[in-house]
Amino acid sequence: MSILVVGSVAYDTVETPREKRDRQLGGSASFFAIATRGRGDVRCVGVVGDDFRQEDLELLAERGADVTGIQRVPGKSFHWSGRYHEDMIERDTLATELGVFADFQPRIPDAWKESEYLFLANIHPALQGHVLEAMTAPRLVALDTMNLWIETTPDELQAILARVDILLVNDGEARQLTGERSLAHAAAAIRAMGPDRVVVKKGEHGALYFGPDSVLAVPAIILDDVIDPTGAGDCFAGGFMGSLAEAGATRDSSDKVFRQAMLDGTVTASFCPEGFNVEGLLKIDDAAYAARMAVLKGMMIP
Repeated sequence: MSILVVGSVAYDTVETPREKRDRQLGGSASFFAIATRGRGDVRCVGVVGDDFRQEDLELLAERGADVTGIQRVPGKSFHWSGRYHEDMIERDTLATELGVFADFQPRIPDAWKESEYLFLANIHPALQGHVLEAMTAPRLVALDTMNLWIETTPDELQAILARVDILLVNDGEARQLTGERSLAHAAAAIRAMGPDRVVVKKGEHGALYFGPDSVLAVPAIILDDVIDPTGAGDCFAGGFMGSLAEAGATRDSSDKVFRQAMLDGTVTASFCPEGFNVEGLLKIDDAAYAARMAVLKGMMIP
């Protein structure tokens, strides 16, 4: 099964109470692609500058991603810099340098327009709409967004929401998008906008799934140590979509496969904070994954 992801391929500079790491591989598409762990033919569409290290593209390729859709253009790559507080939850953004990402226009190779699964990572809703227009007939379309687009481009966001199957947002974004305080009411309001399924990410408190036939609350796995949580939400999305692709899910599938995808997304995301940038993801093997899935299920079912 083929999964097309359109998003940022970037560099992150992250400072924690322990350590600082400069200009390491980041971006929504990068985390997503590695997090799928070969569950599907992952195709990345993004843009980088001429400062982007070739070895970082090679790493994505080694992890099963097709990077031929990543444009390299003159200029600086997207760079985000942030500092985490002592609790490793709150953080301050120190710099957001869009570089070549500011003029990003996704180019979907003709052969990729028939991709079966589409994940529209957090980019401008107009660009998300452009990508969706180019697609033939994906089985499932999932979309991520953020408070910036909810506030500044509400009409364009509403237009794209009417055409997707799954929305992934955090709890604050769900409330902002709908004006509802209750997450149950917010999810119902979002489903009325178009997406049949809503995933609400709650960080260290886990995630919620609202579907046509069921609701599921999945706790976050308790970690011994948190080194860098940057990208955990994108890793959740990669594990989630990879699970759906592996199962051959469609928009008409029962909630059962989506509930399992919630578990896969949670397990995958739990590895991300155990290293800087993508280091935690690179440590996943089948045995470690199975062991952590058992831990998660044990937290949910005594």
